[in-house]
Amino acid sequence: MKKSIFILTTLLIGLGVMAQKKSTTSPTTTLPKQTVATTKPSPKNFKTTKDSASYALGYRIAQSLKGQGLQDVNTELFKKGMMAGFTTATEIPDSLLDICIKNYQDKMSQEKIAINRAAGKAFLEENAKKPGVVKMTNGMQYLVLTPGKDTVHPTLKSKVKCHYHGTLIDGTVFDSSVQRGEPISFPLNGVIKGWQDAVQLMTVGAKWRLFIPSELAYGERAAGPVIGPGSTLIFDVELLGIE
Repeated sequence: MKKSIFILTTLLIGLGVMAQKKSTTSPTTTLPKQTVATTKPSPKNFKTTKDSASYALGYRIAQSLKGQGLQDVNTELFKKGMMAGFTTATEIPDSLLDICIKNYQDKMSQEKIAINRAAGKAFLEENAKKPGVVKMTNGMQYLVLTPGKDTVHPTLKSKVKCHYHGTLIDGTVFDSSVQRGEPISFPLNGVIKGWQDAVQLMTVGAKWRLFIPSELAYGERAAGPVIGPGSTLIFDVELLGIE
């Protein structure tokens, strides 16, 4: 999925959209009561509304950069580039600005992929030594937590009903039907390869812990705000039914 590299424009549009939402909320929608902040910016640091707004904009831009993994920037050149943006006098041709940003994004992404893959490889090597862990030929591993109660296995054409709990190798939860209290039903051929390969080996009533290397998960893509590119994933999967 391509990410917009017009960071400042996107941020300002987002701020505008949020402002519009506040003013166009449907009267039929019940919203929780909000406490309006009454604390004013310290006069010592912010003497005018322009001062406080300037600070707030800088902070939001930095947050946006950090959210895209671009917090490791040369702040002096960043400030220089921002000042040039206000005057339109840029040292880099306008036609090359977006290319410069994309090249850096690609470099940071490749470094993150390498780090995540190395961590995943080390984790799986140690995990394979634990009692009960089974290593599959595709590199995935699983641990049977609860045996199945049936003999029928789903196929790729099956629609299955499952409960699941997904974490990174450090224990960070990124998704969980268990926490939501709602199992899900889905075509088995519509999920990541690791799930496809493992669930076909399960029977109804079985609960397995899957250890899925990145190439059988989301590969070099990030997925949501938590799963980084090249991440090894862990899922507790309970097969509730074959529909």
